[in-house]
Amino acid sequence: MSNISGIPAKRGEWKSVSTVDECLATLCEIYEKSGDALREAFKTYISDATPPDLQSRANGIFAYPKIRITYRPDTATPAFSRSFGKFDTAGIFETDIACPNLYKDYLHEQLTLLMSTYDFDMEVGLSDADIPYPYALTSGSGVDVDLVPPSELARVFPVPDLAAIDDRVPNGDWQPVFSLASEPANSTFVDRTKPLSLFSALRTDYSLQRLKHYTGTEPADFQQFILFTNYQRYIDEFVELGIGKLSSGDRYNELVAPGNVRVSADTKNGREVVADAPWRNRQMPSYHLTAERGQGITLVNIGVGPSNAKTITDHLAVLRPQCWIMIGHCGGLRHSQRLGDYVLAHAYLRHDNVLDNDLPPEIPIPPIAEIQMALTAAASKVTGDTGAELKARLRTGTVVTNDDRNWELRFSEEAHRFNQSRAIAVDMESATLAANGYRFRVPYGTLLCVSDKPLHGEIKLPGAANRFYEKSISEHMKIGIETMESLWRDGADALHSRKLRSFNEPPFR
Repeated sequence: MSNISGIPAKRGEWKSVSTVDECLATLCEIYEKSGDALREAFKTYISDATPPDLQSRANGIFAYPKIRITYRPDTATPAFSRSFGKFDTAGIFETDIACPNLYKDYLHEQLTLLMSTYDFDMEVGLSDADIPYPYALTSGSGVDVDLVPPSELARVFPVPDLAAIDDRVPNGDWQPVFSLASEPANSTFVDRTKPLSLFSALRTDYSLQRLKHYTGTEPADFQQFILFTNYQRYIDEFVELGIGKLSSGDRYNELVAPGNVRVSADTKNGREVVADAPWRNRQMPSYHLTAERGQGITLVNIGVGPSNAKTITDHLAVLRPQCWIMIGHCGGLRHSQRLGDYVLAHAYLRHDNVLDNDLPPEIPIPPIAEIQMALTAAASKVTGDTGAELKARLRTGTVVTNDDRNWELRFSEEAHRFNQSRAIAVDMESATLAANGYRFRVPYGTLLCVSDKPLHGEIKLPGAANRFYEKSISEHMKIGIETMESLWRDGADALHSRKLRSFNEPPFR
């Protein structure tokens, strides 16, 4: 059933929409109605133990909204060179949407691109998936979830269905479901539903909740340009530089720290306010230099190791950022390198082992030219070095990412691999971040600073380490910020290279 006048009342009904704004308004209305119904049903159950009506649940009273696009051109599907916002084949494309208000700008961009290029039918309906009750009952909902045991609530209300949350689409494992017994004789491949986006609503909502848990900040505060680091000192420098930009009347609005601590240009003692934020109880605290429409910069301290790197990027990917870049420390592997020199990764040797099941290690991770050039230009601008002077300080090559910090205890084996790969640096995060960027179609880059040279006996002693940190971190962070600002100034659309897209990709970025 389709072409109803109001929002769909049950699963199987579809409302035909003709504009992007109408589509977004309907998505938001359905999502809010489902969330309100879930919260009211929960309050009723807490009050008198009356469960939700089973027929109402089957009809989709708690359902996520869903978009369906039917594209059946009269001629062959036209070929376009852009990397997203296009159909590779004809067919029916669907995706359900979590938190449509959070994704309004993103959805508006994707749908506008499609509507400006193709002629298709667009409808909004109810998903087969329900909103899990923990996601709808926020801290400000006025409902005390501790009054009833979680095991009892799980029997009555929708909960996160881990069996339905996966990465088959981004991993390239998705295939159309063939159900020949139930299909009409004239059914064709184009009639089988294809994904409109990389992530389902359940997968998205799951990650949004994990982001709050790990970083101490709300998903709405994350910006489209993301920096990663592995040292708290970089956070301190980011805060210092960020407050300076707020004070100078730059394009930024606020600096947001864990615990919803917010600093603006008018905040007195802003550095102390941010320093007192409750970041210590978060595994990967995040700080956001916010700008209009999320075009600011986020910095995440991911700590040490590939597990954290995979965890945070698994969840950040659902926000569809413009790019992410690693700025941290590494061990230099070449005699010609000096402490404080930079390493611009153009290839990765993946010994992190955490992504092998999702992206086999033999799959190459190509450099993204636009990010490589932006990092090089920013390094030149900040350091003042050009030509041979810049080349002497900024070396391009292969970075090894190891899951064992004590790889030196297997020196002979590791040194042989380093030599074969022509590696120039070793760390524990960069290849993981790049590989997950490749997997999730998020442009990525790495600029590391040489903090020691383990193969040449040059290690950081306490006094030397402090001098190194004081000298290098400020410059390194300025390069990271300048890189993101230059990418923003140049327009982020050029970042989304076709080399990150596979065959028969979902139309949405």
